[in-house]
Amino acid sequence: MAVFLLLLFASVTASAECTAEPWVATVSYSRGDIVSHNSHEWRAKRTTREGVAPGTHKPTWADNGACEDPPVEPPVDPPETNPMQIFGVWHAGDHYADWSEAIDMVQFDLDNGWLVRGADGNPSVNVVVLSFLQPMDVLNFTTVENPENGVPIGMTQEIVDYFASAGIRVMMSMGGQTYVDFWDEALATDATVLGLNAARIASAFGVGIEIDYEQNSNPDLVGLDAFIEAYRSVHPYDSTGQTPESFLTVDLAAGGRYLQDLNRHATENWLHGTDPLLQLDYANAMVHRASGSPANWQEHVDGMPTYDPPIPPKAPRMFTGGLYLKGNMANCDDFLASEQLEHADYVQTVAPNGAGEEAGMLGYMFWAAGVPSARKNYTSTGYPNTCEDGMGDAAIYFGINIP
Repeated sequence: MAVFLLLLFASVTASAECTAEPWVATVSYSRGDIVSHNSHEWRAKRTTREGVAPGTHKPTWADNGACEDPPVEPPVDPPETNPMQIFGVWHAGDHYADWSEAIDMVQFDLDNGWLVRGADGNPSVNVVVLSFLQPMDVLNFTTVENPENGVPIGMTQEIVDYFASAGIRVMMSMGGQTYVDFWDEALATDATVLGLNAARIASAFGVGIEIDYEQNSNPDLVGLDAFIEAYRSVHPYDSTGQTPESFLTVDLAAGGRYLQDLNRHATENWLHGTDPLLQLDYANAMVHRASGSPANWQEHVDGMPTYDPPIPPKAPRMFTGGLYLKGNMANCDDFLASEQLEHADYVQTVAPNGAGEEAGMLGYMFWAAGVPSARKNYTSTGYPNTCEDGMGDAAIYFGINIP
């Protein structure tokens, strides 16, 4: 029995992990120092000379017995990273996102020069979405010679060219929370004409169109299909992205819990469907009461499988994440403290989970440049609260491709 226990103790001792620091050839050790080397533990009998390896000189090293070297962890491959393709703003103009007043271009340049001449003199963004067109105004425009009739007076060709001449892609957004009822009415009246008129406006101005239909209760999805088909009959989906008018996108909620019917239909039919006449370029996960976050965006990546019926997952490269932008927040004036930097690793590396093959979201969209709100003390992004130190620095840091 004593022999058995001795052998058992020896086997346990031999299998124990080496806990002492590995011997280093360039270190001189003092008497009593313990090191590990060649799967043994060694004690220095005296001060050692550099380069005297344990096991090569008995007067210097005493063998304390065998041990096992710690397992070598296999190298972990870094997560796949894809650079951001979109870094843009919704632009509310200078009158609460209705663009209902004529624009003074001198003042407009003072307030918005940071967008076209950022921290290094280059644009701070590569997409500007002018917000908003009122859907019934678009529907009631019937004179092909004057497509501006469907567009508010502040959204002029001069405004579009101001951004486009800097290499920034320009779009016009239809809807917003204020215009939900007008979307319902326009779709019910004639969704096809609505789509054709939107396409004519896009042609006239050289812009893309964004669908911002925030109807959470029984949205008219049949009407939206007809709208998209009509638009695509004029401006087909262009996978190269070279034609400004071909860009047709949709806004969805920050996460998967709101706008559920729209979210489900968009994912199945417009983002991952097979009909080219219903193909949209991408979706924007909007802001809600606060900026979006990885927790919100992961709901789009994972889908909502427990919902009845389920909402399928989206490819990360098919949507952007929305953040707030005000003239007095770090997203505007302090990139190092900003949300766009805080969430950058997630945005550029989030892995697909059931849709798509590439990691990383498309990028960020910010609500909003200009004056989107009439709330007291709301700080716009106009002079002197411009956003070179937040958005401009971010564009440099992320290497945003402009144009």
